[in-house]
Amino acid sequence: MRKIRFTKMHGIGNDYVYIDATKEDIRLTEKEIQFLSNRNFGIGSDGVIFIRPSKDGDFMMDMYNSDGSSSEMCGNGVRCVGKFVYDKGLTSKTRPIIETGKGLLELDMELDDTGKVSMVKVNMGEPILKPELVPLKMSGDKPIINQELEISGYKLKFTAVSMGNPHAVVFVEDSDSFPVNELGPQIENHPLFPRRVNVEFVTKLGGNHFYQRTWERGAGETLACGTGACAVGVASNLLGKADKKVRIDLKGGTLWIEWADTGEVFMTGPAETVFEGEIDLP
Repeated sequence: MRKIRFTKMHGIGNDYVYIDATKEDIRLTEKEIQFLSNRNFGIGSDGVIFIRPSKDGDFMMDMYNSDGSSSEMCGNGVRCVGKFVYDKGLTSKTRPIIETGKGLLELDMELDDTGKVSMVKVNMGEPILKPELVPLKMSGDKPIINQELEISGYKLKFTAVSMGNPHAVVFVEDSDSFPVNELGPQIENHPLFPRRVNVEFVTKLGGNHFYQRTWERGAGETLACGTGACAVGVASNLLGKADKKVRIDLKGGTLWIEWADTGEVFMTGPAETVFEGEIDLP
């Protein structure tokens, strides 16, 4: 049996198993990732994130969903990567550059009284709105805003935004009572989305304040999704529902999103370590 060291972390409830692969090239099979992510038989998480050396940045984030499939990016996950590398002494930088499947992301980390990272602001880059790049099987260069989609008798409208991974933002009257677990997987796997899609079901609470439930491709409903919150910030502005600075409440906590005049989206939120240990792989 192979033993592996891990750290369990979360960003507002979006939890991952983090593995330090900076000194050793650790690789796991799809089944091993599924085992670690399993909440009954493993550690339990939304997936596994390896922290590896990077040629272009300070570290590389190599991310996998709980079903073992690879993923480009996770906004909550990258905040925890920043906390991991700083708190464990792998870097002394409070503004490290993290290489992701989306590209290089710059973090700006705030320390608490004990010298540990507590809040992280991430430059998530510019949103991608061109349909074929989201990707979406629709022609033309114009952003897909309030596009009608009928699923199981529900007439929905979605706005398509990529933050390095694809999102369909759907505004509804009451996210809490909405059948997310029924419609989420149907939208995720709709033929319009060749690489599947993450779905945000959003309710406006007032002003620039929103509540979001997220159906993540490959993971199901999660307590939070950082890139999804960024997509909601962008979509709410495109739809005229909000200014460029918004507060988004999710099941696991709160994120602050700013779509700057430079075109870049900034996300600010907490990062927390839950526990660490060693586990036998089956």
